[in-house]
Amino acid sequence: MFLLYVNFPEWLKPEVIPGLPLRWYGIMYVAAFAVAFFVYRAQVWERHFPMSDDDLSGLFFWCILSLLLGARIFATLVYETSDIYRRRPWLIFWPFRDGRFTGLMGMSYHGGAIGGTLGIIIYSALRRWDTREIADMYACSIPLGYTFGRLGNFINGELYGRVTTGPLGMIFPHAAPLPAGEAWVQEAAAKAGIPITGTMVNLPRHPSQLYEAFFEGIVCFAITWLLRNRKPYKGFLAGFYYILYSLSRFFIEYFREPDEGLGYRIDFVKNGLSRAISHPLLAFSMGQILSILEILFACVLLVVASRLPGREPIRDYAILAEAEKKSGAASDEGGRHERNSRRKLRKKLR
Repeated sequence: MFLLYVNFPEWLKPEVIPGLPLRWYGIMYVAAFAVAFFVYRAQVWERHFPMSDDDLSGLFFWCILSLLLGARIFATLVYETSDIYRRRPWLIFWPFRDGRFTGLMGMSYHGGAIGGTLGIIIYSALRRWDTREIADMYACSIPLGYTFGRLGNFINGELYGRVTTGPLGMIFPHAAPLPAGEAWVQEAAAKAGIPITGTMVNLPRHPSQLYEAFFEGIVCFAITWLLRNRKPYKGFLAGFYYILYSLSRFFIEYFREPDEGLGYRIDFVKNGLSRAISHPLLAFSMGQILSILEILFACVLLVVASRLPGREPIRDYAILAEAEKKSGAASDEGGRHERNSRRKLRKKLR
């Protein structure tokens, strides 16, 4: 029988070396920041932006710190259904559970976006850089790094999608098993070629982490990178990236099972089916609601950025500096000529 699914790779474990507190998820975060750093630096060099490597390192340090703070705090406040972090807030940044190292379990993209954006605004203001230019270069740098974050989710076997009987289905070993007595479960198992031998069965799921890694990461990066020298005004790429990511996230959420304990935050038409198999068109998860809010914010950002003074894009700061230098030299030459003319006139008048 031809199976319409693949098994999650058995050799792929969350720990790099079993028994040691080093996880692939953490390594993926390091890889994401490293990739974003080098893509950003490539833009700085390409445009001859007036920023040294020390300046760039400082910018990334504080922005990464604010991103991690925002991502972690937002995750514990929005996605954690129990009140453990409200009762014991020190656990938000405590990487141990029951005497073993677990790392910081739970990060929110939207919280990271808020924290990272604030970090860019504050640090740019302190260094007197054009915030719109800094944000535009970040818009080209973030997506490719984001790909690694979703690969980390995949390695952890978390944030998997809804049940599918299509050829892209994958059985995740830690996915919640489903009651074999349900008619839709039996039908899905039969279509996928999975025998039911007990009261519960694990069905193939959409590998939604990989969907997000591709569309929210690679595709968003390719588009923003191609537009980096074609933006109509400063700040455009930042707003455009927020919209591009949010649209991708919004539609991919239809393939992803809602977070445990949260379900759909808005559900206009209830169909009574399990969330593991059905995502009604008019039911919206927390990720979709936050994506809509992010799109609204991006639209406001685009309008404001398009009307601010000094909005004209600068392709190459070296050319700008050379033009200003020539303009200054011409101005000095003109000034000297005018001063000489005045001296000659005064001599004649004498």
